[in-house]
Amino acid sequence: MFKHYTMTQLILPLDLEVKLQENDIAYAVHDLVEQIPDEAFASFLRETGNPAYHPRMMMKVILCAYTQSVFSGRKIDALLKDSIRMMWLAQGYEPSYRTINRFRVHPEVQELLRQCFVQFRCQLVQEKLIEEEAIFIDGTKIEANANKFTFVWRKAVEKYSANLVEKSNQMYDELLENEIIPEIKRENLDELSTEELVKVVEKLDAKVEEYDNQIEASKDVSERKQLRSERKAPKQYRKQFKDFVARKQKYQNDMAIFGERNSYSKTDHDATFMRMKDDYMKNGQLKAGYNVQIATEGQYTLAFDVFSNPTDTRTLIPFLDKIEEGFFKLPPYIVADAGYGSEQNYIDVIEHRERTPLITYNMYRKEKKKKYKNNAFHSTNWDYNEETDFYTCPNGKNLVFRYLSNRKDKDGFTRTFKVYECEDCSGCPFRSQCTKAKEGHHRKIQYNEKWEQQKEYVRQQLSEEKTGEIYGKRKTDVEPVFGFLKANLHFTRLSVRGKEKVKNELGFAFLAVNLRKYIATSG
Repeated sequence: MFKHYTMTQLILPLDLEVKLQENDIAYAVHDLVEQIPDEAFASFLRETGNPAYHPRMMMKVILCAYTQSVFSGRKIDALLKDSIRMMWLAQGYEPSYRTINRFRVHPEVQELLRQCFVQFRCQLVQEKLIEEEAIFIDGTKIEANANKFTFVWRKAVEKYSANLVEKSNQMYDELLENEIIPEIKRENLDELSTEELVKVVEKLDAKVEEYDNQIEASKDVSERKQLRSERKAPKQYRKQFKDFVARKQKYQNDMAIFGERNSYSKTDHDATFMRMKDDYMKNGQLKAGYNVQIATEGQYTLAFDVFSNPTDTRTLIPFLDKIEEGFFKLPPYIVADAGYGSEQNYIDVIEHRERTPLITYNMYRKEKKKKYKNNAFHSTNWDYNEETDFYTCPNGKNLVFRYLSNRKDKDGFTRTFKVYECEDCSGCPFRSQCTKAKEGHHRKIQYNEKWEQQKEYVRQQLSEEKTGEIYGKRKTDVEPVFGFLKANLHFTRLSVRGKEKVKNELGFAFLAVNLRKYIATSG
């Protein structure tokens, strides 16, 4: 005997919600998106044309698909026809993959995603799943949707640009020397601008046209032959200068795309070539990618941002600005690893934001080791006389203060160093161990007073029981989120191009990770 089965009879119930399990992730997606205020969808309204799908519904189906590790527009389209939870969230609508792809990269979707993060955090606080004592910040590199061998390097562009300047100047001087064209008015004698190169081409055009008219007017065969021979040089110069104009414009465009970066990809101009930890060739190959920064608590991503700059140190301040502007008020403690420890970052967190940075610096762990503390040639271990302001080296010689040195970095931040120099290093038995200075020069040390005070402040904070305990949570709070994203969600490569579109996709991905964790812990 079999259970009743027929394909020609209507089966009840028709309500798809009945088929979903009690703790299905579709409910969490539905509840989260429903918390977005109606005003946030106003920008999607249009008065003409066919009525659009409701953005609330589109947000739900895309977010739900991401929780199932489905990131392709065509596969999301297929899920809408196959998955009960997707059918329920869409309420029978079936937007095409083109509609899905257009929606998820829409500029206004960024605001909807921001609202989702804000509402989700409020929900976590309300349910006491997170505390509001600290945030944990870290970054990871995610591979861009760009071809592997499409790199453009700043050094190469600068080199070719310098060669172009030199060659164009040389050829322009030849034109004047041979009296092929008259001299043009120049703004800079060192370099011909694009406009000046165009003027040279125009004058060469006129010269070639002049020869063409003379050849056409002449009936003498030998004269025509002579004119053609004379025309050959300006024609060759014209071709060369047209090439100069095109290359000059290309190099200027390249430099504009670079900004402060050293590379970009031809297929995604916002992507920068970075060294990835999870490189599949295991040979340190550079790949086009983005530096993704997140702020977490309780292993939930509360805010994120995307940077084209691979260095974490320079992302902290703009990321904290982004959090304050769009996500939430900063808690008392900002926790991050040594990659974020810098004088500028400490000043920003302590003095400007009035928060406590639990952020180590590069030498923090090394300075705690016995080998470092027992090294007699490290200037930090030397005796310092505060009254007369000098250090004493292992050979008993004094290093006295000489002058102040200011250094400005790429961001325009200035650091001040006190430079001390040994009174006499000649004949010192420890010279080879103590300094690499050439004979006749003496050992110098540079002391950054502000930086040393900040390092002492950080050491003090991390030595206290409460703050030390908070910092100890960093590895188990922020780093697992990247593991969930890459290993559990299988989100290892972006599927869209351009920084703003990348932000949208990562917003959906991090919300998907949050919801999967939320369901797993609440179930």
